[in-house]
Amino acid sequence: MASDAGACEVPTRIGKLFDNLARGGGKALIAYLTAGDPSLDATPALVEALVRGGADLIELGVPFSDPVADGPVIQRAGERALRAGATLAGVLEAARRIRDRSEVPLLLFTYLNPVIRYGLERLARDAADAGIDGCLLTDASVEEAHDYVAAMHGAGLDTVFLAAPTSTPRRLELVARYSTGFVYLVSRTGVTGERDSISASVAPLVQAMRRFTKLPLAVGFGVSKPEHVAELGRQVEGVVVGSAIVRLIERYGGDPSLAAHLQDFARQLKAGFESPAAKGKA
Repeated sequence: MASDAGACEVPTRIGKLFDNLARGGGKALIAYLTAGDPSLDATPALVEALVRGGADLIELGVPFSDPVADGPVIQRAGERALRAGATLAGVLEAARRIRDRSEVPLLLFTYLNPVIRYGLERLARDAADAGIDGCLLTDASVEEAHDYVAAMHGAGLDTVFLAAPTSTPRRLELVARYSTGFVYLVSRTGVTGERDSISASVAPLVQAMRRFTKLPLAVGFGVSKPEHVAELGRQVEGVVVGSAIVRLIERYGGDPSLAAHLQDFARQLKAGFESPAAKGKA
């Protein structure tokens, strides 16, 4: 469903990714990491490790001092990144370095406050120039998103919005109207973080969202195991893993083995899509 603000005329790498996966029957592994943790210099190499392991799309989290949607693992990562000097401008420069060596789709994951301080039009221009493909503002009100969406789409960037189990039909309709690339479904209410099982609220949310859009759907919040990927792979086009990846970065920090651990974990997660459970087999 096209945005009232005018969707991107040319598909971004995000749109092309989901189109290619759909043709081949594949699903997207979307990996989140907090840019700047443990340092901005290290971020491009960590992204490359996740891609080698099978990540199809990378969410670059911009560290923020008041991350209301983030659980303790990602909050600590943001604090480490801020102490290390990470800024929105620095994250865009890291994205540029990633883009110099990779065509992996990049989604900027941030909050409204840093964007307002940076400037909507300036961010749209600079993000596109750095090789970013889209933006997700976790605390942006979709009811008041027209100017933001217009700025991003004007620069050829996707806008990804969140839908939650508590979202009303009206909000789902607006999320569908203003989203491009894909729609991010929050598996449960509350903040990010690893969980033992997938919430029972996912399936009804998927069904409700599909009534409003034909865009690919991706589920995040609480996804941390190949078994979760397998379960969700039967229902949606993408699965987002964040806290479990950030926890590995926290655990291994500057250890030379960090990249290898990330690559191996991404490979395990990606294999979940190929498991018998993901294919609905006994």
